[in-house]
Amino acid sequence: MKFRWDKKYLYWGITAFLVVCAGICFYYFIFHRSNLWSGIHMLLGITMPVLDGFVLAYVLSPVLNHIEKNLLYPAFAAVAHTEKENFSAKTKKNLRKIGIFITIIFVLLCLYCFFSILIPQLINSIQSIILQFPYYIQNLNKWILDIFDNNPDLESAANALLTRYSYKVEEWVTSDLLPQANALLRLVSSGLIGSVIGVAKALWNLLIGFIISVYLLAGKENFAGQGKKMIYSFFSIDTANVFVSNVRFIHRTFIGFISGKIVDSIIIGIICYFGTSLMGTPYPVLISVIIGVTNVIPFFGPYMGAIPSAILILMVNPLQCFYFIIFILVLQQFDGNILGPKILGDSTGLNSFWVIFSITVFGGLLGVIGMVIGVPVFAVIYAGIRAMTNRRLEEKSLPTATKEYIAVRSIDENGVFIKYEPRPRNKKKEKSTPSESNSGQIGSGDSWVLLKRKNKGAAMNPVDPNTADRKIADRNTENENEKSTE
Repeated sequence: MKFRWDKKYLYWGITAFLVVCAGICFYYFIFHRSNLWSGIHMLLGITMPVLDGFVLAYVLSPVLNHIEKNLLYPAFAAVAHTEKENFSAKTKKNLRKIGIFITIIFVLLCLYCFFSILIPQLINSIQSIILQFPYYIQNLNKWILDIFDNNPDLESAANALLTRYSYKVEEWVTSDLLPQANALLRLVSSGLIGSVIGVAKALWNLLIGFIISVYLLAGKENFAGQGKKMIYSFFSIDTANVFVSNVRFIHRTFIGFISGKIVDSIIIGIICYFGTSLMGTPYPVLISVIIGVTNVIPFFGPYMGAIPSAILILMVNPLQCFYFIIFILVLQQFDGNILGPKILGDSTGLNSFWVIFSITVFGGLLGVIGMVIGVPVFAVIYAGIRAMTNRRLEEKSLPTATKEYIAVRSIDENGVFIKYEPRPRNKKKEKSTPSESNSGQIGSGDSWVLLKRKNKGAAMNPVDPNTADRKIADRNTENENEKSTE
């Protein structure tokens, strides 16, 4: 006897199974979170070479596309006297190999030139700071003493504070700072071998990831096609189309923001180098590197780089520190108002509040990496929520523009918008009308404006104010009759 599956009961069974699995996962997330995180860390450690390969391939893919589109394909088309559409599969495969080779050589050459110029300057700057640090402390001490000599009141206030809190500082150093420093030294000495092993493992994972990225770049169209095939096989056509479109949007958001931010930070670092060199600021290369690297982090990055740089300059020359702070403020205004919008444009679609929110949240969750990728990640989440909200509003034949809802008080069952706008007050006190005394619902000097849509997709049109006033007056009369009856 052939057993027949009932789809309804099959769906119920699958739903029940998924609900039980979700309950178990929720239970472990609440009460066994440490075990869950340890499992996640173990899984990340195993798959780290593959993740490194995906990241490298994703970053190198725009460079490869640019080389193929603007260099290899035009050159081969000119030599072979044929169009790109007529290239054979073998020709495209060979051009892809050449493109990958040129991409790797180009990236490695750029990194070599960058670090060959930068590393010696950084080493000299750090050595100079270490050797001259005692003199910097003396200069700073002399500068402070000069300030006190010229300001006796400030000196007396500082001495009073030192006298009042010196014993507390001494007690804190003896009881807290020294034991913690000893514990930190023991921790560093015991973890030094583990750190060396961790660095070696990270380099090994990066090497394996580089090899994986080469294979991913060689067959990126084929991998993308396989992914689309799976999506269209598991979901309906409409759902799959939406999913593929959302993936394209995520890709545009991420690659546009990250690549634009890297280019912006490089330009800011170069401008900072020339500016600090012209002003005679000490250690211009080191400071420019700090400013350029931290500029990758939106909003907070410039301040994170400017504060330690200013402290370093302060120990050498306090007046140069003042000039540097002014220069950084001007540079960041130029970056935020001119250079950044030109390069990034509106790649995220987020206002300033959501940028700060995303950096704060993702930075707390993932650290520095979260501060870098937090803005594009939240931009994708924000766009998804906005798309779902607009779709639900369109299903209800309501407008999707935010400005239509700013002054809305309520919407009735017929789709009539009841808005409330302030009415200008006259100097002479006028007799109140029924529409102006709405039993406490409308304050003095305010009026109701009824708006409704004619049909789906139409703009909001105002209803006759006299009609609106009559409706509100009738409603108020009914409320007063009900109260008198009670």
